[in-house]
Amino acid sequence: MKTAIVRHILVKDKDTCEQLKKRIQSGADFAKIAKQYSTCPSGKKGGELGEVKKGQLVPVIDKLVFTAAERVLHGPVKSQFGFHLVEVKFRMD
Repeated sequence: MKTAIVRHILVKDKDTCEQLKKRIQSGADFAKIAKQYSTCPSGKKGGELGEVKKGQLVPVIDKLVFTAAERVLHGPVKSQFGFHLVEVKFRMD
């Protein structure tokens, strides 16, 4: 079964998500941004979700994690929880 090492940031609105993405792409530390802004409990761990298996995440995020490029900041991605920035650090089969 496919697994991936993932980290993400969850916020309530798209504008905030886009602003945070720009900050990270300009060199801001992902983990610090996650700790400060993410509404997901994983924010306390710098956004680290750790090792996830296919099917463990909400469908829109699950699909991204197992099809999108690794080590690229993806998002904003909308789910029922809000807007996500997602980075697939490593994917294994």
